[in-house]
Amino acid sequence: MARITFIAYDRCMFSGIAGLIDAFTIADLWHQKFESDEASDAHPLFDTEIVSLKGKPVLTNRGIRINPDRGTEDVEDTDMILIPPYLFGVRPLPDEMPDILHWITRHYRQDTRIGALCTGVFILAMTGLLDGKIATTNWQVAKRFRRQFPEVRLKSERVLTEDSGLICSGAVTALYNLAIYVIEIFGSEALSRVCAKAFLVDPGRNTQAPYMITNFWKNHGDREILKAQEWMEDHYADNITIDAAARHVSLSPRHFKRRFKKATDETPLAYLQQIRLEAAKKRLETTTDNIDEITRQIGYEDSSSFRRLFKKYTALSPREYRDKFGNIRNIH
Repeated sequence: MARITFIAYDRCMFSGIAGLIDAFTIADLWHQKFESDEASDAHPLFDTEIVSLKGKPVLTNRGIRINPDRGTEDVEDTDMILIPPYLFGVRPLPDEMPDILHWITRHYRQDTRIGALCTGVFILAMTGLLDGKIATTNWQVAKRFRRQFPEVRLKSERVLTEDSGLICSGAVTALYNLAIYVIEIFGSEALSRVCAKAFLVDPGRNTQAPYMITNFWKNHGDREILKAQEWMEDHYADNITIDAAARHVSLSPRHFKRRFKKATDETPLAYLQQIRLEAAKKRLETTTDNIDEITRQIGYEDSSSFRRLFKKYTALSPREYRDKFGNIRNIH
């Protein structure tokens, strides 16, 4: 039986604990069903527990009270520690976080697998254990993660990663991808497949790219670059060039490109491409315009080049994207 230990802390997200406990409970029921043909006394695969520092009750981000099973100091060994996420930027992390980081690190040194969900990956990264290793997190905070933890090899497009016993999952519902991965580790591939169906989780989903929305960084304090950003956003459908954007703010192209990259963490060309791609996504979601029409509407002339660029950024073709996210449905 695998012991799965959840570390609860003040203002953590309850779903990261409750959702996985329910998932492992369902896995145990399916495991018992599989084994019933061979043995009537099949044992559960998972033993889950919730711990906190000194066993104190904690309040989640919505004020749900969690009464832990025991304190972190009582955990001598466990098979896996799971770190739930928190609402990023809403409230600061609790003061006792350094003690939690030390506890996580100590158990990892004892060959315990560590899993972090969504923004919980920030907590795992604070230990330093992820330095030099591959990780993922909620795509919405990927840029901040890169700035805060430059030594981590962040693959924000991925739904799930594991490197040296450190498992990371992407945005919220990726917790179920983590669940079926853990079920396969401690159960079997067959059990993980049936659980994926029970959870309505696509086991083949390995990228967050189709769900990503570009966040355009503007709170950087560079007035000329902000003016250029706004001009590009207003004129993206025109046949504009990066040199034209530089002239608009009276900067040389070379100086403009350097300042733009420093301010936004993007090249001007990548920024313009992302503006156009977000416009294309909106049209694919809300209109029935064909791909050639959308290509022209967002400032491109060659629909083949647009299709390649779209798939590079979203991992889907324009048609696949429309099928997945389009608001317009044919009802018969």
